[in-house]
Amino acid sequence: MMRVFITGTAGFIGFHLAELLLQEGCEVTGYDGMTDYYDVTLKQRRHDTLRRHPRFNATEAMLEDAPTLAQTVKDFVPDVIVHLAAQAGVRYSIENPRAYLEANIEGSFNVMEAALAARPAHLLMASTSSVYGANPDMPYSESMKADTQMSFYAATKKAGEAMAHAWAHIHGLPITMFRFFTVYGPWGRPDMALFKFTKAVLEGAPIDVYNHGEMWRDFTYVEDLVRGIRGLIDAIPGQDAPVPGDSLSPVAPWRVVNIGNSTKVRLEDFIDAIEAATGRTAIRNYMDMQKGDVPATWADASLLRALTGYAPQTDMRDGVARFVNWYRDYHRV
Repeated sequence: MMRVFITGTAGFIGFHLAELLLQEGCEVTGYDGMTDYYDVTLKQRRHDTLRRHPRFNATEAMLEDAPTLAQTVKDFVPDVIVHLAAQAGVRYSIENPRAYLEANIEGSFNVMEAALAARPAHLLMASTSSVYGANPDMPYSESMKADTQMSFYAATKKAGEAMAHAWAHIHGLPITMFRFFTVYGPWGRPDMALFKFTKAVLEGAPIDVYNHGEMWRDFTYVEDLVRGIRGLIDAIPGQDAPVPGDSLSPVAPWRVVNIGNSTKVRLEDFIDAIEAATGRTAIRNYMDMQKGDVPATWADASLLRALTGYAPQTDMRDGVARFVNWYRDYHRV
């Protein structure tokens, strides 16, 4: 029975990963700060759902609370640590950059220190497709340069990758970073486009469509994403054989892996799918591009497939319909 410590279990992705691992028979301890960046009630309901499993426990504390984090990890003695907790959101990082410095830099350092003391077989840490920044070459592959981040959020995530590489080199601790591409699905974050658009469409309110609709995203369904993470848990850098196109470091047991659907979808088509799922017409308010945002993301996820044998496969329209069904049930609308 694998013992997995997950930061961010009251968050969108951490909740789904914990559910998947619990269904497999793993023992899971969660750690979450329950910050009020968005509706805390939604976070509490995620944790309440997980607590129905007898093999789940959670500590509610901040990543910046290094003594509590270290003691929780020490007491649990995990086989694997998956670090998903972070201050998310590109636009909010313009308004409140210090929150990103504290959670994403200091918090990630505290996780790495706790992992060094506990010595799990594998530490896995979340990054983001936003680290590719202004790179115009797509689809994005792990071997591409990622030096032109467009937001402070992306910059803190790239810094986390660099810190983790140094940590893996110095201490020999196997670390895998994963870069997520526009994750969506049931129990999603209210600040994400799908949640905001669905709410507005059902209420007959307008939606803000940036860059006048000329936006492209590699929408990745959350269940596909966490199955990718699950596969990577077993692909331990330095212990598995390198594969073609591997990002495995030549000087450390460290690699970075894209997890995306490998399909570029136009934002207008995404909104069309919401209209089809809700049976309503969206009122589009076309706007200029926002600071810190990028017009397109698109993943080359061939390394994920080579390492795990798994590739995300949910069609965007099916995934949107599943989210709308969840939203209507959750909000009773």
